[in-house]
Amino acid sequence: MNSLIIPESSSNHLETPFLQSHEALLNRFVLFLDTSPETITTYKKSLRQFFIYLQENNIINPRREDIIAYRDSMKKNLQSNTVQLYMVAVRLFFSWLSQEGLYPNIAFKIKGARVGNAHKRQCLTVNQLQNLISFPRITVVEKRDYAIILLMTTGGLRDIEISRANIEDLQVIGDNVVLYIQGKGRDEKDAFVLIPSQIDDAIRDYLKERNDTFPSSPLFCSTSNNSRGNRLSTRSVSGIVKSRLITAGYDSPHLTAHSLRHSAATISMLNGSTLEETQQFLRHSNLNTTMIYLHHFNRMNNKSEERIANAIFEK
Repeated sequence: MNSLIIPESSSNHLETPFLQSHEALLNRFVLFLDTSPETITTYKKSLRQFFIYLQENNIINPRREDIIAYRDSMKKNLQSNTVQLYMVAVRLFFSWLSQEGLYPNIAFKIKGARVGNAHKRQCLTVNQLQNLISFPRITVVEKRDYAIILLMTTGGLRDIEISRANIEDLQVIGDNVVLYIQGKGRDEKDAFVLIPSQIDDAIRDYLKERNDTFPSSPLFCSTSNNSRGNRLSTRSVSGIVKSRLITAGYDSPHLTAHSLRHSAATISMLNGSTLEETQQFLRHSNLNTTMIYLHHFNRMNNKSEERIANAIFEK
């Protein structure tokens, strides 16, 4: 395995080998990080891809131009937000190496990839959502999937919030049923979403089919042979929604589980929610993030193309 090296202090040439493997450096690096386990997992995955690139290209002593070439190679095969994420990990890694005196910060201020302000994932219309949830609800799997899709749509939930939910997180507050959630980047379940009666009925109908309805049990469980009864992973949640989208006839790379969240925000604004209400609903700490949905909302209601076409083809 190739390994990084310690550069000579008075030379631009990197010739003194660093006697640790990439994996050993990676383990030291993650001990330095003060972040969530999920973020650490993401950084490790990102950096292992970088190490594979170094090995495949026989790069023992990476230089700044190697980092740039790595970024450009990713742009050919990966989405911009993925390239951006991977480059964040690389920049942080070399910043740490420099702080530790192990390697110069050759990634300093190297840009990632330009990520547009508008969401590339499509939103579903009300009619499309109605079609999406029109599948039979007889088996436990069908009842589970139905409840998940309803909850993600009406609550604007992310797949990780579905994965983390327990049965005990369903609570009654006054006249309302709520679900406490542990949001993205959060350590505690310090937020909640309101559960309309139709969605509460769907969740209860699913739970009746389960044998393991202890308070600490996952709200949604796997039914596969290898992980039956275990908590659904985020990948499983995404896969469930994607499969239902395809079955409903919406087989597009721009339609994903996260599209349900986008759909929720757009439908909410179309039906009168203010920007501030949408920000609170989506649990955005920064209003600028919510503005992306306003841009999409305004653009969908801009009928300039239709007016031009009518003018051209008007008899």
